[in-house]
Amino acid sequence: MTPPEKKKLARVWPVLHAYSKAASAYPWSLVFAVVAAIVIEAAGVVAPLYLRQFINVLSGNTPTREVTRAAFVALIFFTATNLVSWLGQRLRLWAVNRLESRVMVDLYRAAFGYLLGHAHEFFISNFTGTLTRRVTRYARSFEQVFDSILFNFFPAFIFAIGIVGVLSLKSLTLGTGLLAWTIVFVYLQFRMMRRRQPLRAARTEKDSKVTGFLSDAMTNHSTITSFAAMRYENARFAETVHRWYLAMRRVWDADLWIYGIQGLLAVGIESALLAGAVLLWQRGLITIGDFVLIQVYVLGLFNRIWNIGQNMRQLYDAFADATEMLDIMELPHGIQNMPGAKPLSVREGAIDFDRVRFEYHDSQEVLKDFNLAIAPREKVALVGSSGAGKSTIAKLLLRLYEVSGGLIRIDGQDISRVTQESLRRAIALVPQEPLLFHRSLLDNIRYGRPEATDEEVIESARQAHCQEFIARYPDGFNTLVGERGVKLSGGERQRVAIARAILKDAPILVLDEATSSLDSESERLIQDALLRLMKGKTVIAIAHRLSTVMHMDRLIVMEKGTVALSGTHKELLAHESNLYKKFWEIQAGGFLRED
Repeated sequence: MTPPEKKKLARVWPVLHAYSKAASAYPWSLVFAVVAAIVIEAAGVVAPLYLRQFINVLSGNTPTREVTRAAFVALIFFTATNLVSWLGQRLRLWAVNRLESRVMVDLYRAAFGYLLGHAHEFFISNFTGTLTRRVTRYARSFEQVFDSILFNFFPAFIFAIGIVGVLSLKSLTLGTGLLAWTIVFVYLQFRMMRRRQPLRAARTEKDSKVTGFLSDAMTNHSTITSFAAMRYENARFAETVHRWYLAMRRVWDADLWIYGIQGLLAVGIESALLAGAVLLWQRGLITIGDFVLIQVYVLGLFNRIWNIGQNMRQLYDAFADATEMLDIMELPHGIQNMPGAKPLSVREGAIDFDRVRFEYHDSQEVLKDFNLAIAPREKVALVGSSGAGKSTIAKLLLRLYEVSGGLIRIDGQDISRVTQESLRRAIALVPQEPLLFHRSLLDNIRYGRPEATDEEVIESARQAHCQEFIARYPDGFNTLVGERGVKLSGGERQRVAIARAILKDAPILVLDEATSSLDSESERLIQDALLRLMKGKTVIAIAHRLSTVMHMDRLIVMEKGTVALSGTHKELLAHESNLYKKFWEIQAGGFLRED
């Protein structure tokens, strides 16, 4: 076995451990399912014995009343045993239905919860469609794994032990021969499936890439259309699908050989057992009924162990699917609460960036020894050219990334030592490009404070001047906004984001180009909303347009990840450095005017 194969085989055990742990939460359903499986297979072993007796009575005697009575007695027991099997099947399905549905819900919730806990960097480095499919496969793979074990592997083992025992009582040669063949057959299937598994894993990988490509293309449909790139995307998708086709064909070709080998083995053992039975019959050791018994047993065993091959393939697929998500669940979260982390307590809202350094994983340095002290309820604007590190400041404050060095404090509390949830609850963010859920306007605004009443949500929308466009929709606040809010204009989405921030009413407010998508009319409508929103809060406003922040308490001019200048608009214009003046001279306008 090659090292990659050993590695892939080793991943089976973590999946089994995760699934068995999830199933153990419902012990009674599990017990009922196992007991029912044993009852079904025991009935499958016993019933043919009464069928054997029934045939022997009819074939070896002259029809008399006693013979008829004996035949009917055997038939009654045969029927009763089959009814027991039928009841066992109903019980097994009842227990499995309840167990699998509950466990799958638990797995969905566990996978979704852990996935959301990953850092911002994780999500921008993975396709959304691929992550979605991994969560779905992880939960649904449990059904395949559990069904394979309870409906195939475990019953086949019980049935094989039973019939080998019964046949050994008739002839040790028949029993041991059947046992040896069963072991060889299952072992060969295992070997063939193991050699085939890398092909299945490769197919699963290519399948995920097809899904990821589709998701990426659907998300960027407007870009594809505007650049007239449909032919280009079709060609790239055709190439991706072709690689999936080649991987799929290799799997199917392997199946062709596996089915052929299994068929030859089945024909061989059936002929050998019947030939041996003829020799035993010639010596008077078995009856005609025993021929029927052997045939029923052999056909029953074929059905079960043949399905082992099919289920083993499906089981390997399920393990491959589950492993994709399990790898993510075993990957430590990039940003975690430190041991003993306490909730953030914001009394005044002072923010202190103390010699903060930050660089991305590609060693691209963004901030170097960045120092900035923001007083309680001070309104500070970060300005500068693109790439100066303005938006990075907001991301570090929210702990979407960890600093490479230095400290960020809020009211003297190191934000790396407080819980992430309490930190983010204390900060309201109005981003440059608000992304909305494919839910109603009411639900999207309520996201600022999920426990808010409808009246509070509507009032926040009124203050953000959302009513002006919501009134145009027949369903009003119940209007669905489309995926990522595509049914709304950029300005409308930003007004929804502002309404969220108003509803959240956090002591710290971050405005990341909060008016960049507003036209002149929309900008005028929400001037007073932003002024009310900022009142009594510590504010960090990030802007390219100086006119939007010229009346802030202090402007911080950033250049190459450091503070180049600091002061009011007038002070900076009068400063001997011409950096801010250069920015101002190429811009014009006014915003956030004081009363």
